[in-house]
Amino acid sequence: EGVDVLGLDDLDRRYLKTLIGHYQGGPAGVAALAATMQQESDTLEEVVEPYLLHEGFILRTPAGRRAAPRAYTHLHLRPPGRPSAQQPLPLEGEED
Repeated sequence: EGVDVLGLDDLDRRYLKTLIGHYQGGPAGVAALAATMQQESDTLEEVVEPYLLHEGFILRTPAGRRAAPRAYTHLHLRPPGRPSAQQPLPLEGEED
């Protein structure tokens, strides 16, 4: 049925991927998410979001929905602002 080990179905994962991919993790309003996903906003608010909120995949803020760190982890994505493990090499003649 497309339900993964943490209980997310295809629509749940699509919601998270849309929030992260199109809105850089948020904040994004439910109307914008619904339009991007071509879903009814009522469906997102009443069917998708309650479980994602309860399980800590999204946060509902005054500015809109935000992807929580758990969403990035579950989708195997690096959260924004997280530094890379690689450090840039100093250029010749550059001083610290």
